[in-house]
Amino acid sequence: MIFANPLYLYLLLLLIPMIGWYIYKLRKSQASLQVSSSEAFNVPGVTSWKVYLRHIPFVLRMAAVAILIVVLARPQSTNSWQNSSTEGIDIILAMDISGSMLAQDLKPNRLEAAKDVAASFINGRPNDNIGLVVFSGESFTQCPLTTDHTVLLNLFKDIQSGMIQDGTAIGLGLANAVSRIKDSQAKSKVIILLTDGSNNTGEIAPVTAAEIAKTFGIRVYTIGVGTKGMAPYPFQTAFGIQYQNIPVEIDEPTLKQISATTGGQYFRATDNASLKEIYSEIDKMEKTKISVQEYSKKQEEYKNWALLVFALLLVEVLLRNTLLRNIP
Repeated sequence: MIFANPLYLYLLLLLIPMIGWYIYKLRKSQASLQVSSSEAFNVPGVTSWKVYLRHIPFVLRMAAVAILIVVLARPQSTNSWQNSSTEGIDIILAMDISGSMLAQDLKPNRLEAAKDVAASFINGRPNDNIGLVVFSGESFTQCPLTTDHTVLLNLFKDIQSGMIQDGTAIGLGLANAVSRIKDSQAKSKVIILLTDGSNNTGEIAPVTAAEIAKTFGIRVYTIGVGTKGMAPYPFQTAFGIQYQNIPVEIDEPTLKQISATTGGQYFRATDNASLKEIYSEIDKMEKTKISVQEYSKKQEEYKNWALLVFALLLVEVLLRNTLLRNIP
């Protein structure tokens, strides 16, 4: 057994002055009488058995205090195995970071809104292997599949428009995501592809990448981001950043074909709320129960000690109010 907070054990030294104070009070409370002989008080049976039991409440209280200090020190056992059932799949997030993702029909803009909602999605799935692929005119892997979501979220914060050549290479981004998840041993492999445009560059056509995903049993959910009609877009001018409304052009037929080919589903996010609902819907659809054997190095063991403290205090109270009620 080990202790998470061993410094609390030094509080056991407080028992010494507590015991000393009890002995001092006990001696002060006893009356004295000088007699020529004490033989009359030594007759067998004169002293009540309750007199010998009067110290038991104090002993119980000291034991309770000592054990309470042990509880504060958090006793833990080590080397324990635990079988559990959990839910987990492998997921690659393929996110468009092209210049058009800076449009402000979503707040503060499409890219930041997508990052915030995706981060919440990641936090809600602690048992999944999740990776991140970004694309615009090119594509690269920001984070491979991992269960270390702290690292993933830190890398997620670093992505921004302009990191790579501008454009919208949907096919290239999807193909890159497929290459990152195709060798996974998980029963369920999922890609969530988010974009706000149509494929206009790259060597691989989106439908071809979808066929490759289907070959490896990968399901692709596609999300088109952008309001319907016009959206405010920032332009850098000699007078600073100016906003101009530009038409929203999302190649929905291609995105629908990608999802249909792979057994996924297409969604359209026109604002922050709908984007959040889309990720929530995907989260509900993609659940797979798996059996996991976890090895835990440390197991909290304070509960039994806490119950013992309660039991000792209960016995003390019962003794004081029943058998030892009239004993000082």
